[in-house]
Amino acid sequence: MSSLEIRDLHVAIGEKPIVKSLSLTINPGEVHAIMGPNGTGKSTLAKAIAGHPDYTITQGDVLLGGKSILEQEPDERARAGIFLAFQYPSEIPGVSIANFLRAAVQARMGEGEELDATAYYKRLYQKMDLLKIDRKFTSRSVNEGFSGGEKKRCEILQMAMLEPRFALMDETDSGLDIDALRIVAEGVNTLRGPGLGVMLITHYQRLLEYIVPDFVHVMYDGRIVKSGDKSLALELESRGYDWVKQELAVA
Repeated sequence: MSSLEIRDLHVAIGEKPIVKSLSLTINPGEVHAIMGPNGTGKSTLAKAIAGHPDYTITQGDVLLGGKSILEQEPDERARAGIFLAFQYPSEIPGVSIANFLRAAVQARMGEGEELDATAYYKRLYQKMDLLKIDRKFTSRSVNEGFSGGEKKRCEILQMAMLEPRFALMDETDSGLDIDALRIVAEGVNTLRGPGLGVMLITHYQRLLEYIVPDFVHVMYDGRIVKSGDKSLALELESRGYDWVKQELAVA
């Protein structure tokens, strides 16, 4: 089984340690929700796995299918099957979604391989129909003038086209109203299956009402300090995070 294994990971920004001795294994088909207060290292974890240059892995390893990816550049990690959905996706004025996705798909092909335009658009429209996205959407510039829900829907479409092995979703619910949240969750659930492992970073249990996780982990001070099933998310929603901090203090 090709798993994403995070082993004793330590991540720093400059001289400041953020993630500290974190271990986690995500198997294909599993959805792991990472919850915790602001500043605990959740987004840092996702960006470090994806290879963001601002984050330095000082100790530990990340393995994909048993092979370390730490020496790989971000584009190599993406081709290997890692997908990062950003909390705040960037705007790319003048570049249509259709052309952006075409370039992304082409970049994942082998050297010398050429993407057939007819096959590409057939597949693109199949994915859009699956996700219930209007075909006019792809003529718009990437994220330019988009609402929060449209930006996240664009990310889900990218994920559908690239078909990663593991998706790291950084606060997918950020800035979404309840209708947009439901639409995005439906997209994730449509793509959910035995070939996709998901790490879903969120502050709130409300997202997990629509995307039901297999595992919930509480991250605090750069570490995973508590794990459970969806009931743990419900407990966090009703009690907050203070009780977790108190348990750690007593321990």
